[in-house]
Amino acid sequence: MLHKTRGIVLSYFRYRETSIIVRIYTEEFGLHSYLVNGVRSAKSKTNRIAFFQPLTLLDMVVYYKPGKDLHRLSEVKVNFPFQHLPFDIAKSSMALFVSEMLTKTLKEEASNPALYYFLVDSILYLEEVETDYENFHLSFLLKLASFLGFGPASALEFEGQLQEQKYPFLPDDAAEKALNHFLRQPLATPIKISRSTRAELLDALVAFYQIHIDGLGEIKSLSVLREVLS
Repeated sequence: MLHKTRGIVLSYFRYRETSIIVRIYTEEFGLHSYLVNGVRSAKSKTNRIAFFQPLTLLDMVVYYKPGKDLHRLSEVKVNFPFQHLPFDIAKSSMALFVSEMLTKTLKEEASNPALYYFLVDSILYLEEVETDYENFHLSFLLKLASFLGFGPASALEFEGQLQEQKYPFLPDDAAEKALNHFLRQPLATPIKISRSTRAELLDALVAFYQIHIDGLGEIKSLSVLREVLS
């Protein structure tokens, strides 16, 4: 049966010679995989592969049947064409990191409107913001953790959970202040922190996710993000 829904592209991988399988977090159905045929063919008259870059926002008509592992798209178009995110090295590095984290942490095959709207709002913020977004990824991960069920209530709780797992995280006053700021303030609220504090918090946040998400494994985009923000 055909259904209209909106979705957020998380990632894709090649399938056979000309096709891809795309992981999309949808407004109506949660996380699902979609087979898209012919997008890598030399005979393709459109550049539809561009529709499936990380964090692209889509309007879709999908074939949906409960219980299936792989679905198909009937129609697809970009809901909000990005003007900045793919072309700004800092923003695109953050987008790649966020999409990889979402690919490895989102498991829900059911609608969760609050999470979907949080993701859309966060992506649009990153696309449109002009300054003071260097801490976006830190604030985003802390807020996402709450949607995933393991968000800390304070910097002290965050520190305690890491220490229980023998992770050597001993935040100074600046790091503790930043953590509480990210936890309590809206995503777009800026705070100035040093590069070293930013790097320390990023590593601690990835470790925090590894504690709570089984099989999270290596985050391949992390090294690129570190280099860009250094």
